Amino acid sequence: MLKTDKSQEIIRKAEKVIPAGVNSPVRAFHSVGGVPRIIKKGEGAFLTDVDDNAYIDFSASWGPLILGHADKDVVKAVQDQCENGMTYGTSTEHELNLAQFIVDNVEPVEKIRFVSSGTEAVMSAIRLARGFTERDLILKFEGCYHGHSDHLLVSAG
Repeated sequence: MLKTDKSQEIIRKAEKVIPAGVNSPVRAFHSVGGVPRIIKKGEGAFLTDVDDNAYIDFSASWGPLILGHADKDVVKAVQDQCENGMTYGTSTEHELNLAQFIVDNVEPVEKIRFVSSGTEAVMSAIRLARGFTERDLILKFEGCYHGHSDHLLVSAG
């Protein structure tokens, strides 16, 4: 049985200022039971929570951590970039370079749009599909989480 004392304490405090104590409905564990994990560290393919339980990270932050947690080259690149600022809310040459690399190396990608979250990605995909098909309806799997927008939270578990 996993220790969860520190996680439970943090969740109780968080529930006072964050709905359900978490920033995404799926992290509340309501549909599966148990205590949400409060992670303190990631290294390579592993996560460690505040109770010192270790886990294999199968979600990899839902995709962006393809190289794992705290990869030395990624950490160095982020540190170097931080000297120039971390986020601008506008376009950069770096995103053009990444987009060009993807278009040049991934068939059949011709154009790409970057987003900041899975919710944004799903919303963009729905908008594109509805515009292309000229249909108003979308299919959503019952009980599944497809992002945090109103029409996707229906029966989201």
